[in-house]
Amino acid sequence: MLLLLAEYLQHLHNGFAVLNYLTLRAIMAALTALAISLWLGPKVIARLKLKQIGQSVRDDGPKSHLSKAGTPTMGGVMILLAIGVSTLLWGNLENRFVWVVLFVTMAAGAIGWVDDYRKVVQKNSRGLPGRWKYFWLSLVALAAAVFLYVTAQNPSETTFVVPFFKEYTFQLGAVMFILLSYFVIVGSSNAVNLTDGLDGLAILPTVMVGAALGLCAYLAGNVKFADYLLLPYVSGAGELAVFCGALVGAGIGFLWFNTYPAQVFMGDVGSLALGAALGVLAVVVRQEVLLFIMGGIFVAETVSVILQVGSFKLTGKRIFRMAPLHHHYELKGWPEPRVIVRFWIITLFLVLLGLATLKIR
Repeated sequence: MLLLLAEYLQHLHNGFAVLNYLTLRAIMAALTALAISLWLGPKVIARLKLKQIGQSVRDDGPKSHLSKAGTPTMGGVMILLAIGVSTLLWGNLENRFVWVVLFVTMAAGAIGWVDDYRKVVQKNSRGLPGRWKYFWLSLVALAAAVFLYVTAQNPSETTFVVPFFKEYTFQLGAVMFILLSYFVIVGSSNAVNLTDGLDGLAILPTVMVGAALGLCAYLAGNVKFADYLLLPYVSGAGELAVFCGALVGAGIGFLWFNTYPAQVFMGDVGSLALGAALGVLAVVVRQEVLLFIMGGIFVAETVSVILQVGSFKLTGKRIFRMAPLHHHYELKGWPEPRVIVRFWIITLFLVLLGLATLKIR
């Protein structure tokens, strides 16, 4: 929006041309989203408390969690508002990637909102039934995947990239591209949702991975950088750096209130949306494997649930004391802040490792 205004105002003063710089707009999007989150936080928390929209806690989990009962949830709304407003202000609204990423993020957030509303407001313990949640997430993911394939302007936009090896790139056909994109978006959405179980545990890894994908978007959208680093060149993908900047700012602003002991939880409205956002970002910049590496914590949490359920159904025994994985370490005696910070440190290492693959080919 401001970019269009700046283009008009350049006729009056050439100083407005500074807004053409993508890096400046990405930074401003981050700062704007941060300011909106910090401004909205107290208001949203107070409103949630007034409406008695509080978290319910399972009594079979760590006993330290019982004190969290009643903590306001659905705080992910402030994240989505901050991301949406900042991206619309600073992004290029003529860019198709901006709109598809916003669509996936907000649609997944709407699905999470319905689930949270039924659980917390209507006191329906089932929330949105799993099959319907999966159905609507699938519909959103498939719509995005089909759109990206149909609107692809060159073969590099549908290429599968294997990190570390410059020779191993594969051109995906329609079916493989759509299926891969679908599983990445839906899988990432659910993985972040499973990770969101401790104060600040999910949001900072999301911010770190989102920042790294923002860098990948900037590089993939620049023909010289893409050629130098042997990355698929995706024309227009650089504009997603603005969205990633907004995601980083909104996430850090939310962490201000979500850090231990949390004043608010994001709920499914936040976790499903942020996970889907990471997934579709990875698909656009053709870095699905990189997302798998950098989001290793999300992967480990998901795998722990799959193994736990599978083991119990097949043998009647549990592999972990409790799944997802962060609860296992809590029940082993780790204080909650220790689990959180160590998972953050692991994510930082994995993000740096993932970024290193951009050069090691």
